[in-house]
Amino acid sequence: MPNTSRSNAPSTTGAATGQTALRGYEVAVCVTGGIAAYKTASLVSTLVQDGCGITVAMTRNARRFVGPVTFRALTSRPVMTSQWRTGDSSDIVHLRVSETADLIVVAPATANCIGKLAGGIADDLVSSLLLGADCPVMLAPAMNTRMWNHPAVRRNVLFLREAGVLLVGPEDGWLACRTIGAGRMSEPEMIADAVRAQLLKQPPRLSPHPNT
Repeated sequence: MPNTSRSNAPSTTGAATGQTALRGYEVAVCVTGGIAAYKTASLVSTLVQDGCGITVAMTRNARRFVGPVTFRALTSRPVMTSQWRTGDSSDIVHLRVSETADLIVVAPATANCIGKLAGGIADDLVSSLLLGADCPVMLAPAMNTRMWNHPAVRRNVLFLREAGVLLVGPEDGWLACRTIGAGRMSEPEMIADAVRAQLLKQPPRLSPHPNT
């Protein structure tokens, strides 16, 4: 797991947004199969408005909740849905993305996604992208309270924290199972604040360029 320490710039959590606040930074946003995926569209929109370049990758189950066309419209970029690129390109897509990204954000991060990363499993696009990450990784967990409190999930979360993975949330609140408890994905602006603070700890890897 890559070292997530970044230095030489102040934290900007809660800072005002603007069209150029994150200009030049690249973020890969991974969407996995939870109802909270609808919130991720708002997160992506906020980061794009900050000037950040966003590439979205989706699991098959994520596409049951939100369609790729939503994220394509928000980012003005193709949405990644498969490890296998058609055409003549020989790029290993999931490796190339993390080599250019300043941060990978998984929102929502399901128990399944967390378990795969902790167990070193790479059997689809998102899990392969995370396991081959060449930049910091931030998870925004979202799941039922009983799942969040399960010993296996707690063990996986502890392992990932110790490995340097960043976590935002989850929060207490109203869940899709119509109960109130821990496991609700943090609100998009809270995740965006965490993303800004992490990115601005150091300059972007690539030179500034338009979000295209």
